[in-house]
Amino acid sequence: MTTPTVEFDTSGLGVWTDPERFEVTAERIAEYAAATNDPIERHLRGEIAPPVFAVVPAFTSMAPAALSVAPVELLMKLVHGEQDFHFHRPIRPGDALVVRAKPVGFTGRENGSTVVVYVETRTDGGELVNEQWMTAFFRKVDAGPGLGDQAPPHRFDEALPAADPSAVVTAHIDDDQTFRYSPASGDPMPIHLDDEIARMSGLPGIINHGLCTMAFTSWAALTEFADGDVERLKRLAVRFAKPVLPGQHIETRFWRTTSEPGTSTYAYETGVGDDLVIKDGLAVIADRPAG
Repeated sequence: MTTPTVEFDTSGLGVWTDPERFEVTAERIAEYAAATNDPIERHLRGEIAPPVFAVVPAFTSMAPAALSVAPVELLMKLVHGEQDFHFHRPIRPGDALVVRAKPVGFTGRENGSTVVVYVETRTDGGELVNEQWMTAFFRKVDAGPGLGDQAPPHRFDEALPAADPSAVVTAHIDDDQTFRYSPASGDPMPIHLDDEIARMSGLPGIINHGLCTMAFTSWAALTEFADGDVERLKRLAVRFAKPVLPGQHIETRFWRTTSEPGTSTYAYETGVGDDLVIKDGLAVIADRPAG
């Protein structure tokens, strides 16, 4: 079957969404940490936010930005393709955040098309807290020739998995994981909550939120390489490869790739059995200051 060609709206590129305001509370941070099985005590107490919590204030801005380029009727074909966080500082209780997003580019492919959305989170005083690149993938539509910018690259050498990993972290996705993550994150998508709708969408059943799986890998990186200090995480990026089902075990393998002055970079991938569910993972961690 030929993939249909769909015209994307180039006039939406570079246009910011209306600013969204978000008041950060310790309770909301603690809820998110608990919903992602985060073992780091400061996160669970709501003293400082886990890294992937950064998507919570931004969630309502990302899809509208993507759908200002892709036709809105493609919403049910949208899946999360990639996510890339660049952290300038952690989110803390009491922060009053202002978020806006804009689509910066799109690319057509035979198996589907992508829209890259850039998200900026600042305090109400203008301090830049984090930047995010979200790649939305629209299944089985071809947008034709692309236009604009792509997300920063984070692919790693395919030969890496042949080497011994620097660390291996296993975790379990609970049977009720999606029902806890949905309210904590503000993501109400029914494929994570309604088995019938998930199967109608061509899935094997309810699937875990991709960002929830990413959150598991974030605390794995922090506990293995940063002594649990979220302040040291400077970048975290992944490509979502396959869905994870509630009740499954995941295994994340890390390889140290480079060490620049002041930081170390780790490539990683996450699997369920022999199937990779996260590819091209990247974590950049600042060294602990001397003394």
